[in-house]
Amino acid sequence: MTEADIVRCDTLNMRKLLVEFPRQVEDAVALGRKAKLSLVSKRIRTIVVTGLGGSAIGGDLIRSYLAEELDIPFAVNRHYFLPEFVDKNSLVIVSSYSGNTEETIAAHEDAVKRKAQVLCISSNGRTEQLAKRYRHQVIRIPSGYPPRAALGYSFFPILGALLRLRLVPSKDREIKETIALLKKKSEMYSSLSNNEAVEIATQLYKKIPLVYSSAEWFDSVNLRWRGQLCENAKVLAFGHVVPEMNHNELVGWKVLKEQMREMAVVFLGDEGIHPRVRLRMEIMKGIIAEYAGKIIDIHSEGASRLARMFSLIYLGDWVSFYLAVLNGVDPTPVQVIDYLKGELAKV
Repeated sequence: MTEADIVRCDTLNMRKLLVEFPRQVEDAVALGRKAKLSLVSKRIRTIVVTGLGGSAIGGDLIRSYLAEELDIPFAVNRHYFLPEFVDKNSLVIVSSYSGNTEETIAAHEDAVKRKAQVLCISSNGRTEQLAKRYRHQVIRIPSGYPPRAALGYSFFPILGALLRLRLVPSKDREIKETIALLKKKSEMYSSLSNNEAVEIATQLYKKIPLVYSSAEWFDSVNLRWRGQLCENAKVLAFGHVVPEMNHNELVGWKVLKEQMREMAVVFLGDEGIHPRVRLRMEIMKGIIAEYAGKIIDIHSEGASRLARMFSLIYLGDWVSFYLAVLNGVDPTPVQVIDYLKGELAKV
């Protein structure tokens, strides 16, 4: 891979967005801190983030990150309607980067019917119009990004809102560490020499990626990896979490030997994984090695859980970018999604 290869494929400059991601995080943190919020925290008994795609993954990551701290049930909704438990004692966070996602708009209207408190995170569109009509609060985020490249804006304003509502303790130290780590990695991953992201992308080239991780904290990181590989590199990617997959999917590593040789299995590791889960993953590697074309071990970096999660997220984003270049495709356009939306708009 050369700089010329990147220039030829990356016509809309996804690379620039990746390089500038640490600054996006800084801006997103500032937006969350200065947003005007008048939500009544003592009324909140459940929290639901409703959104799709790049607008929903921020909610998934918040759920994973705060799983051991947030004592209020927290769910992520990806549908036209909300869970039945949503009522006046719920906080519904409407996350739509474009503001025009039809499922999210429908769920927003459903939140109104259920008399829930609503906070919108959007760059504009129908979501902001509905917020003005119903006097819902909005954290306005910058427009012009592909939603999947705006993860900072879908994650940190939500975290900021929960901090402002005093639903979780201060995260200043963790946020500071995360930003510092992302800045360091931005320099490393944007260079083609001694680049871990390039090395992993090269190992995934012409393979079917399969991502395994622990269920705690990293289930959403796993989901992010798969989504980025699909959207940026334009390859099918699959995955599962441990220990659940030990009770079903593991048995599937048996019959389709020719196809399994075309698979590259990525294990996402972390120092905080439950010791029995870590042991399970080590045993799994021995089982799968007999069939898979390649096994790739990746470990998080950083002291805090937030930094460790984002170290893997950011690496996965860059891996998907470089795999796109190796595949000779532009990482930014998603024509088939645009086609589907266009067809839906006709009905």
